[in-house]
Amino acid sequence: MKREPILTARGLVKRYGRVTALDHCDFDLYPGEILAVIGDNGAGKSSLIKALSGAVQIDEGEIRLNDKPVHFKSPLEAQDAGIATVYQTLALSPALSIVDNMFVGRELRKPGVAGKWLRMLDKPAMRSFAREKLNDLGLMTIQNIDQPVETLSGGQRQGVAVARAAAFGSKVIIMDEPTAALGVKESRQVLKLIQELKSNGVPIILISHNMPHVFEVADRIHVHRLGKRLCVIDPKKHSMSDAVAYMTGAKLPDDLGEAA
Repeated sequence: MKREPILTARGLVKRYGRVTALDHCDFDLYPGEILAVIGDNGAGKSSLIKALSGAVQIDEGEIRLNDKPVHFKSPLEAQDAGIATVYQTLALSPALSIVDNMFVGRELRKPGVAGKWLRMLDKPAMRSFAREKLNDLGLMTIQNIDQPVETLSGGQRQGVAVARAAAFGSKVIIMDEPTAALGVKESRQVLKLIQELKSNGVPIILISHNMPHVFEVADRIHVHRLGKRLCVIDPKKHSMSDAVAYMTGAKLPDDLGEAA
């Protein structure tokens, strides 16, 4: 039985004046997989991710989620449809607590009159939910979920951002350079987190320049070059030097279609 992709793009075009950032680009993400997206600077991978996450609107082409066409006008629309993005900057409020960061804009109100008319927050329910989601991702090292995010390590902050993305029914999580600003120990923590998400059945798009990390966790690797998908490779059948050569144009893959 053939697997059907959960998220697809066909013929995406995005122009900025005379510059074509996406040149009839295709994309496929399958359920439960980690798909790495790699490409040289200026290859158009950021434009691809922004198009998939609603941050930019395409000029031509089609994006489908669960085989239904979607037209996101903003990242909020994409998030409501189930595509959550964890940006390199994490978009957390450092002075707020872990719980407040997880529920910002989605606060739970107390049942009955207290919530409806007095607009009182249901703090115990939010704490319980936040703790459950952190535990689901194996983030046991965070003991106090009322502590400000600014007191956490880089790896723990990444964990909070990912838990927030995963907590609200996300069908797809996009992770933009999740280990770029982290040390060795914290990078390992984030890679473990990515694998934990996968084991929970959430498909992940991983944008990264770190080839060892890409080859460690990715099921397939989308190689982006000159505004389009050059090929998709299997990390078990190709080497890191192959991937870099394809990415930079030093070498062309044998099959310019889906190589994996």
